[in-house]
Amino acid sequence: MPFSRGKNPNTSKIPKLHPKGLENQDGPQTKRSSSSPQGAPKKRTAFVDITNAHKIELSNPIKKKDPVKKLQKKVSVLSKNDVNLKSVVNSEEKLEELKNVESIIEKLEESSSKAPIPPHLLPPEIPPEYDIDSEHLSDSVHAVEYAKDIFDYLKSREEKFVLHDYMADEQNLNSNMRAILVDWLVEVQENFELNHETLYLAVKMTDHYLAVSQARRESLQLIGSTAMLIASKFEERAPPCVDDFLYICDDAYKRSQLIAMEISILQALNFDINIPVPYRFLRRYAKCVNAGMDTLTLARFICELSLLEMDFVPVRASLLASACLLIALVTKDLGGWTQCLQFHSGYSVEDLAPVVRKLHDMLIGPPDSKLAVIRSKYAHKVFFEVALIPTVSLETLEGFLK
Repeated sequence: MPFSRGKNPNTSKIPKLHPKGLENQDGPQTKRSSSSPQGAPKKRTAFVDITNAHKIELSNPIKKKDPVKKLQKKVSVLSKNDVNLKSVVNSEEKLEELKNVESIIEKLEESSSKAPIPPHLLPPEIPPEYDIDSEHLSDSVHAVEYAKDIFDYLKSREEKFVLHDYMADEQNLNSNMRAILVDWLVEVQENFELNHETLYLAVKMTDHYLAVSQARRESLQLIGSTAMLIASKFEERAPPCVDDFLYICDDAYKRSQLIAMEISILQALNFDINIPVPYRFLRRYAKCVNAGMDTLTLARFICELSLLEMDFVPVRASLLASACLLIALVTKDLGGWTQCLQFHSGYSVEDLAPVVRKLHDMLIGPPDSKLAVIRSKYAHKVFFEVALIPTVSLETLEGFLK
């Protein structure tokens, strides 16, 4: 609760307590009365206080034991022994039952181990020279047993989310408006400190929604912010709330409009928002060559710049990630496309060549002053200032595309 202006926040409203008893306490100059106060215990000699001999004599007289009580104690002990014997017998019976169950389980395991495992349940066979996951076998976070299957599944899902250049069908929008929106979404991702996967997914959902619906220029920011809200719910552990996105839009839209747009986007995508994004593939493929964080960040910079361009909307996420990584490897003099990269990505150098050339044209082109968020973001020391690295020449790049 903020304090009101003009008031001292350190002043306490709680009054100081001055009990009356403290006023009558003995000071250093007051004399104590020699007699005990009324109601206080009587004084005793120090010897009696220590030994309590008078208590022992008075409170412990010699008494004869009652035989009836002694017999009752014996009976109670015998009854307790009977109960203990019964509990021991019951526990032994339970142990025998457990042993029988364990023997049955062992027989079932032996029979199941002899049965052949279906082919679709077998782990994928990976040659040792292409194995990039076994080093993390002890770390359950990496999901080593499922990593290859997960990315094969994501790659297969790309078929469902292939887009075309939809901007020609839009009557009120153009590619420059889309680029301004994506540039703003990058700024939103930075302000809210969201994951990069959230940004990529929001751009993907925006493109898929615009591909199936006609949008006006006034509603473009509403579409982008709502897509970012949905992506935050899907990717973030603590996503921003609706009011945060209304605020970031400078209250240009109402709460009801944003919620209605959320429903419209989800219905247009048939509630299937698990769209493969290049950021995930990029991180996976960088493991194949043990790329450092600076090389991976350079590839991320190229990949994030491609979000602004309409030419890369139809490109598959895995193919775009592979092309960005190849340019980063050549720029850092770390070699070209290896056999391990070809095994895990499924792309050869010939497959990458057209996308690599398009990306190179984008990098050497003059930067737009209106779309400066990504370049200023990756010019920071946190991102190794990769935006300031000179672009590799096309002749050098062509040498790795043959």
